[in-house]
Amino acid sequence: MDVKAFLNELAGKPWYRKQIALIKRIPARCARYSGEVDLPEALRKALRSIDIERLYTHQTESLRIVRSGANLVVVTGTASGKTLCYNLPILETLCADPSARALYLFPTKALTQDQTATLNRLLAPESPLAGTATAAIYDGDTPKHQRSRIRQNATILLSNPDMLHVGILPYHPKWAHFLRGLKYVVIDEIHTYRGIFGSHVANCLRRLKRVAAHYGAKPQFIASSATIANPKRLAEALADEPFDLVDEDASPQGEKFFVIWNPPVTDTRNFLRRSSNVEASQLLAELVKNSSSTILFARARIVTELVHRYTVERLKADKATSALAGKVSPYRGGYLPEDRRRIERELFSGRLLAVSSTNALELGIDVGSLDAAILVGYPGTRAAFWQQAGRAGRRGEESLAILVPYDEPIDQFIAHRGDFLFDKPVEEAIIDPENAHILQGHVLCAAAEKPLDESDASFLGDKMLPVADALEKVGKLKQLGGKYYLSSPDFPAAGLNLRLVSSDTYEIVDITDHKPTVIGNVDSISAPELVYPGAVYLHEGTSYLCERLDVENKVAAVRRGEVDYYTQPILASAVKVASTGESRRQKSYEAFLGDIDVTWATVGLKKIRFLTQEMIGQGELDLPEQTLVTRAVWIMPHQWVFDSIADLGCRPDDGMVGAKNLLLVSLAVLAMSDPRDIFGIVSARNTPRAAIYLYDHYPGGIGYAEKGYDGIEDLLARALDILKNCPCPAGCPSCVGLPNLRPPLHHNPELHGGPAIPDKLTTEILLETLLSGGSSQPGDQ
Repeated sequence: MDVKAFLNELAGKPWYRKQIALIKRIPARCARYSGEVDLPEALRKALRSIDIERLYTHQTESLRIVRSGANLVVVTGTASGKTLCYNLPILETLCADPSARALYLFPTKALTQDQTATLNRLLAPESPLAGTATAAIYDGDTPKHQRSRIRQNATILLSNPDMLHVGILPYHPKWAHFLRGLKYVVIDEIHTYRGIFGSHVANCLRRLKRVAAHYGAKPQFIASSATIANPKRLAEALADEPFDLVDEDASPQGEKFFVIWNPPVTDTRNFLRRSSNVEASQLLAELVKNSSSTILFARARIVTELVHRYTVERLKADKATSALAGKVSPYRGGYLPEDRRRIERELFSGRLLAVSSTNALELGIDVGSLDAAILVGYPGTRAAFWQQAGRAGRRGEESLAILVPYDEPIDQFIAHRGDFLFDKPVEEAIIDPENAHILQGHVLCAAAEKPLDESDASFLGDKMLPVADALEKVGKLKQLGGKYYLSSPDFPAAGLNLRLVSSDTYEIVDITDHKPTVIGNVDSISAPELVYPGAVYLHEGTSYLCERLDVENKVAAVRRGEVDYYTQPILASAVKVASTGESRRQKSYEAFLGDIDVTWATVGLKKIRFLTQEMIGQGELDLPEQTLVTRAVWIMPHQWVFDSIADLGCRPDDGMVGAKNLLLVSLAVLAMSDPRDIFGIVSARNTPRAAIYLYDHYPGGIGYAEKGYDGIEDLLARALDILKNCPCPAGCPSCVGLPNLRPPLHHNPELHGGPAIPDKLTTEILLETLLSGGSSQPGDQ
């Protein structure tokens, strides 16, 4: 791809409005190879059969570390040969010891399929390694009639943490032969194991070590990761073992161009920008017309569907390009496995030119050589940005990555301060395996696998015994002879979902035809915000209208229907402080850390017209309320702060809502969390004055609130920096954010005309006062 020529062509289009805010070029890099490496002859010949004649220096260093018996974590770029860093030493071991076994864990089924294909090329019947090992997938898609044979014959088992949790550990006696020989555990793409999911996975690995020890095995761990700030610490926290680190990437890299494409301002009065989804679809259509293979990443499932729909409509609008519409496809979670595999194959083969995807394709799945990547919205962390942008140019050729920022605070901050992406270090990944709400589920699972005693604290941590005692008090465990047993014949693993905020899921059922068909699923907390009555559910480019949400049976019934709009939920919230754990008093505010109860409901919906983003209707809904018990940090300004703002003729409420929006963005960046894992609300229900609450969207919390409390000054400074870097005069979605989208429960102004965007000046005065303590001393508190 000739990137410069393509960008020049875009700049000459009649619709170009100086959207290019930044172009950053990263020069090509040459490979660094090792000298001769001592390998078994069969392995050397097998590598040659797939055109590997020499090893990169990071691959030989990884081999040296694994040979020494140490645990390894390797951190190099996309398409740098990380897979060989674990395949090489494991295949070498299997050449000498056929009784050895290896377990490979991948975060997604797609990645499992991809890496199995890589292994099978090395182990094919015509390969010199034929008969050395048998690689097999064992996940939820594995046919039941094949599972017994896999348990007995597989030497390399490829799976995921979910299947380890629910399909292997609870049935470990059936896996005795495999577990006795377990020598290696590979944890691929560990940067994805952060937050709630990562904390669950860490406990699964502890349970695995415990069960393996029961069969006399102590496996060695090999981990791989994209670039994060703390790969060694993360690997050690996940496996509870020491690790050696390899992080010098010796692979070649083609010349890369990074572009920030900022949608133009279309409403100068309110400083509103054109839809980023619409801009991205225009770019995707131009790349397809240019025959450039492209992957587009979106932050939400609905965006993948919207961008796909808009792109197809653009291509079909011109007879000369209408045939190209069939070369574009969406890809996301919720599709049937066979549909996902088909899309992957078609992208790899070149039949598809472009895919709009969630982060399901962010990881190291080999989808062939891609020319370009489009990121619709900042993906939340610099680590995720580099991972997604790195999907283009995987074969070392010239490539292009385009970030299309949303009209949101952090996105517009990046649009005006591109150095944030290129000159700042990547973030840390945070997990909290000993979070009581997470740990208690795994203690129950461990007790079901094998009765617990105090020695198991060496596997499950120091909090295991207090948690086990608490579970005994509520009747879930019973203690006999110093051991804890499960007190019922329940299957606890089935009730503990590693990935979802809620373990309950709703099925999305298409009732258009005589035979209802399940087309997707969603967790029970998200269901009332996605498939409420009247909602438009988009699936593979097709619109479905939700007719009913059956709360009792956990089913959402949808029917195909062609409409010219999509829907957004209107949410309302209430918060109640359960307990305050820590607090501190500053000149201008008090900060608190504690437990809260959050109650919320979907109270209405908006209908938004495709492409134009015009709101064409709204309606009220009556759905059950949901409650979450979690951790929060909250900030309560002193009364004199509110009084001083009011004396200037400003409304303090405006500043509180604007500050809340900015602090939410800042905390997501600080904690390296998915923005959807942290919520916020302004409320005066529990305090003498209004306070800003930032809370973890997970039962019991996951550590984000603590991160915010510890770094409160940094949070306020980040929020003010984002605000001051926005060029708008009075406040816009790019700085102070949208209006309060979670007003008090049972009082929703969005259904009655809607609130205004928070005032920028008021928000700036509030944040500066909170940071500096103000020019005057606090008066009456």
